[in-house]
Amino acid sequence: MKKAIFLQPAEQEMLESAQYYESQAKGLGTAFLNEIQRAVKSIESNPESWTLVRGNTRRRLVKRFPYGILYRIEPVEIVIIAVMHLHRNPNYWHDRC
Repeated sequence: MKKAIFLQPAEQEMLESAQYYESQAKGLGTAFLNEIQRAVKSIESNPESWTLVRGNTRRRLVKRFPYGILYRIEPVEIVIIAVMHLHRNPNYWHDRC
């Protein structure tokens, strides 16, 4: 099983989103991070299951929150490109590939 790693911008947007949710309701940021972690584990377990969205980039939707995890399967690891809010500019991550 390949291990997933986050690009720095993807990790940053994940943490900023968690901080936002925590500011809205106590514990909601932690719930968001738990859902991200659950989604990443499912990507690691079966990386080819999720939809191709552009080239070799795939998207795994996150339950309960309007986010998708964009990732590439590399020879040694899985690279998480973005933790993307689904209601914002859908193309902002293209320069990360």
